[in-house]
Amino acid sequence: MRTVALFFALLLTVEKGMTAVKTEAVEYRDGDVVLEGYLAYDDATAGRRPGVLIVHEWWGLSEHPRNVAERLAGLGYAAFALDMYGKGKVTTNSQEAGAWAGQFRRDVGLAERRFRAGLAAMQAAPVVDGSRIVAIGYCFGGGMCLEMARLGVDVLGVVSFHGGLASNLPPAERKLTAKILVCHGADDPAVPPKDINAFIEEMRRAGADWQMNIYGNAVHSFTNPAANSERARYNEKADRRSWQALKSFLSECFAESE
Repeated sequence: MRTVALFFALLLTVEKGMTAVKTEAVEYRDGDVVLEGYLAYDDATAGRRPGVLIVHEWWGLSEHPRNVAERLAGLGYAAFALDMYGKGKVTTNSQEAGAWAGQFRRDVGLAERRFRAGLAAMQAAPVVDGSRIVAIGYCFGGGMCLEMARLGVDVLGVVSFHGGLASNLPPAERKLTAKILVCHGADDPAVPPKDINAFIEEMRRAGADWQMNIYGNAVHSFTNPAANSERARYNEKADRRSWQALKSFLSECFAESE
């Protein structure tokens, strides 16, 4: 894993190039719940720029989404990793993570409120063009982004990396408008084939602007260098290819919104 970590660090350095990536913690609230997101942007660039909102894995706002935010800042975007759980709520225990994530899967209203709180915090940042935002998410966060797209949350597009595809939202309440990109591991044990087929049929019926990339030999969490188990493991090729797909998707979304 040391080699993988060094590789990821090199990627981050190369993508930053000569830019001056600045990061800052941003505290905000959902009612009485204190949340803390992570904002990254190129401090050498003046004015507002398109934003990428990042929804973390079920572990909470850990190192992986922060690294993604910095890589995106190096590409010229403003990136904001939101906090779904609450300030400081991060875990490495899968049972605890599952319990935290489960409440948002069961309560779509709560999920939407936390997502919108993060979106509003991002839009309030002086460096962000609040009318030009794409939301991306990893695992739990990928599924959340797809649910937000189904709810018609006002973003240009959403991207799910190794996220769940099933929905708890009644079909009659779905109103897809955002572009959709799904990056999925062909051998992901967390997403059965029936979920893939149901998702494709859902997109067809909705007439959505969608695409799905399926990466061979990849299981769950293929973008996270820290993932190293049989069911969830980093895959360099799938990570690299899905990152290229993301860059293309962002370029398309933001070019069409100019």
